[in-house]
Amino acid sequence: MDERTGPNGDTLYLASSAETGNKGPFRIVYADGEGTRRWGFFCENCESFDNAVDSMGRIQCNRCSNFHKAEEWDSAHE
Repeated sequence: MDERTGPNGDTLYLASSAETGNKGPFRIVYADGEGTRRWGFFCENCESFDNAVDSMGRIQCNRCSNFHKAEEWDSAHE
């Protein structure tokens, strides 16, 4: 896993696995090197940890608007 300094100065770990975004992938981020404590996502497009995730699994970067659509969707979710 790649190490990066997070927004609070903590060391965070980027996994090789990622979610597809419309501008670039969102890499899964862990708070520990073993990959047991999930922290969030890292936008590869603008290299930012500043992302929002909703209960449907959508991910949006707050800096560059990179977007990952929900995995499952039906009209009941509107």
